[in-house]
Amino acid sequence: MKAIESFNLFGESADLPDVVHCETIAARSVRHDWEFTPHRHARLHQVLLIAKGGGRGTFDGETLALAGGHLANVPIGCVHAYSFTPGTEGWVVTIPAEVLDEGLAEGEGLRPLLARPCVIDGTEEIETTIKAIFAAFEARRFARAHELRARVALLAGLVARAIAGAAPASIPAETTLQNRFEALVESHYAAHWPVAAYATRLGVTPTHLSRVMRAATGRPASATIQERIIREARRNLAYSNLSIAQVAYALGYDDPAHFSRVFRRATGLSPRQFRKRTEAAG
Repeated sequence: MKAIESFNLFGESADLPDVVHCETIAARSVRHDWEFTPHRHARLHQVLLIAKGGGRGTFDGETLALAGGHLANVPIGCVHAYSFTPGTEGWVVTIPAEVLDEGLAEGEGLRPLLARPCVIDGTEEIETTIKAIFAAFEARRFARAHELRARVALLAGLVARAIAGAAPASIPAETTLQNRFEALVESHYAAHWPVAAYATRLGVTPTHLSRVMRAATGRPASATIQERIIREARRNLAYSNLSIAQVAYALGYDDPAHFSRVFRRATGLSPRQFRKRTEAAG
């Protein structure tokens, strides 16, 4: 039985011991023959910027081309894999969730943008900031941690701005209640709490919670819960050797047949069909 590999930093299992981690793309790629199998980081956000070369990356099942000047935003929990062209050059900045959260103010709208796995064009300002982070990371000067936190906060803002610029019509709204609700869903989606249970924990009525979520995302609160469950189901079906029944049980379903019906309604495919399509595409 093989579940999705979950790493703190590529193949490392120990917690990230620093404010941020900086590596060139080549640093690990050379040791792995420029190939990284599907994996995810439970508590780490990554920003990858390619200077030259490229290849392809897969992010939650979507394969995208990578080329010089491209930036890959890899949110916490996103299942991703890379196949780089040998000799590819660029930078990878790995940010612990706690450090990223520290630099994100409530209501500014950055969180939902940074939560999107995507490949976009980088900017000169982003490249300059990443190089400054690398320099501070290596220098070991007084106030190093403070400088790194400040520069990471700047990088997060610049990346969010670039993502918004790539798809300005789809910039989601964010509210404090929305953010609290989504954080609760992340922690409890496998428990299958109804909207009313989340509303009680948040101190609001179910109607108000759904109204806020519909205004922010265009969908009711119940859709957020189901989408998180389905996203995890897709990840496990695509990137693990768990049986369909085991996936169902891991997601809190007592009846695998019920899980299959829910999955088909959400995706148009049965879990078995989805897995076969994913295997064929790979």
